[in-house]
Amino acid sequence: SSHLAFFRSTLPVLPLLLVLSPVNSSSCAMRNKTTEIRVKYENILSHDINELVNMSAENRDRCCRNKKPENIKVFFCNDTEEIESLQSMACNMLRFFNKQRINKAFRWKAAFVSCGTLQVLQCKCERPKKEKVCPHVFNIEDTETGEQPKKKCNQEVCELKENISSLRSCWNKFEKRISR
Repeated sequence: SSHLAFFRSTLPVLPLLLVLSPVNSSSCAMRNKTTEIRVKYENILSHDINELVNMSAENRDRCCRNKKPENIKVFFCNDTEEIESLQSMACNMLRFFNKQRINKAFRWKAAFVSCGTLQVLQCKCERPKKEKVCPHVFNIEDTETGEQPKKKCNQEVCELKENISSLRSCWNKFEKRISR
């Protein structure tokens, strides 16, 4: 076991973790750095999440009340596995980026928060294609507000709103747990 201690002190921790972690485990590099995560979340991301939640409230959609419970698992924040939950929520949220029927500023802000979440946790999505969105979102300050879609009822808006409130409450839960 003295060998192990020696290795631990000489080798950088991250590559060792990558070697030791089973293939099917979460693809998030920041798993054990909860303090670092919390600082980044509180200083940067929480502000953007609040802005997004306000935007979500402005994007009223009457049909959102009759929620369809079929994709509830996506929005479920698992205790002690908040990082994995946040990862799947953020990756899921990126699929709304190109949905033309959602107000553009709203879509961009949602993508910005998703990408920010992935960046803070240093996670990757199972389908890397989704993450291709992120460089665009971070580089372009998008000012275009875009018109609200005229259609009375937009299920995609409802899903996005659900996703946003779940992401926020999962972050809150995670923050409470790690600040104990």
